[in-house]
Amino acid sequence: SSIDSPAANGQLTGRHHLAFQAKDRAMVDAFYRAGLDAGGADNGAPGERQHYHPGYYAAFLLDPDGNNIEAVFHGP
Repeated sequence: SSIDSPAANGQLTGRHHLAFQAKDRAMVDAFYRAGLDAGGADNGAPGERQHYHPGYYAAFLLDPDGNNIEAVFHGP
């Protein structure tokens, strides 16, 4: 984006999805609990998402701006 873009000038440009890779399922669970405790809104409790691929374990939260924040473990 350019220096003159809405995002560069601090304006909201829409909702985004940001995913963090966790080292194990326990880290996904901890992310979810901490996010709820900090005021995040549930957008998908920790669990397997087989429709992505076997072993896809993730949790989703919405931040105050409505962005979808995910922690995911790609494990067995």
